[in-house]
Amino acid sequence: MLAAGFLTSCTGSPVVVTSAPVTSSSSVAPAPRTFTLAAGGDILIHPALTDQAVADGSGSRNYVPLLEGIRRAVDADLSICHMEVPLGKPEGPFFGYPAFLAPPEVARGLKDIGYDSCSTASNHTLDRGPSAIQTTLDAMDAVGLKHTGSFRTPEEAAAPLLLDAGGVKVAQLSFTYGFNGIPLPQPWMANQINVAKILADARAARAAGAEVVVLSVQWGNEYQHEATAEQKSLARQLLADPALDLIIGTHVHVVQPFENIGGKWVTYGLGNEVARHSEPRGVTEEGVIARFTFTQDASGWKVTKAEYVPTLVELGPPIRLVDLTRVGETPRRAEAIKRTEDVLFSMGAMSAGLTRARP
Repeated sequence: MLAAGFLTSCTGSPVVVTSAPVTSSSSVAPAPRTFTLAAGGDILIHPALTDQAVADGSGSRNYVPLLEGIRRAVDADLSICHMEVPLGKPEGPFFGYPAFLAPPEVARGLKDIGYDSCSTASNHTLDRGPSAIQTTLDAMDAVGLKHTGSFRTPEEAAAPLLLDAGGVKVAQLSFTYGFNGIPLPQPWMANQINVAKILADARAARAAGAEVVVLSVQWGNEYQHEATAEQKSLARQLLADPALDLIIGTHVHVVQPFENIGGKWVTYGLGNEVARHSEPRGVTEEGVIARFTFTQDASGWKVTKAEYVPTLVELGPPIRLVDLTRVGETPRRAEAIKRTEDVLFSMGAMSAGLTRARP
């Protein structure tokens, strides 16, 4: 409808003035709600990485220069990592493989480069006993790095971890296949893979207000690029349930495929984010940061963009973690990208829409 008004000309004749159509602001569809989640692989702190942090800190321990290269890759509405090893007290002592205990400054480095939360259920969770669960979570709390998967009290274990992703409530769950044969002192201290419990925890998170639920899970055969039959079966069983939206897999220290199952994504293994094995294998220095953009429509939340960022731990000196989309090409970097992409796409992820993130 045109709105009309009347003015009088200098001759006294009425002049009709029309305006543009009047539209109601309520008729304009709001922009869809959306957020991006970034997820990284194993944070595996071998002694050589701490030596590098001491060198970079001029005597103190500073892990930021080691990790700085992926700052842009983990810049997202929500960024999650996997804390593979327990953290100790500032005075130490610290240990490497096979029973780890890393300095608490690792948590500060992860928080500084942009991580919001870390999964802590790992086969190394109990390496140094229940006291190391306490020191690990205390170190993360001290710098504001959220966590789930291991717990100091039954009450902490019962409370879902709800994270803010640009105004969207996202729950993170964390489970591991086991604890290297170490008995779990109390069943609530750390989460071990159990389908019924995973789904019950996912539903509890939704009841607490989560709109999207992400599972961080430690599984698979170490140093094997192929997902096992057990991994594939578990992924299908879990993603068939509406309570769960995404699975982020870790543990095997090499990159494993991504797969889209019924419209939902699973990353079977992101490889090492950072590590310095005593005998580097090449593949153990290669990793991936996954990036998923979620968008809400009438039927709920869906991944509308799936991306990956190939990474490489360059052993230097100095040791540095690099984002391979942001550095110049060398034969070693080209080799890492090709191998990583061959693995990532081996279960149909390219046809399902997985692409390399732009720098």
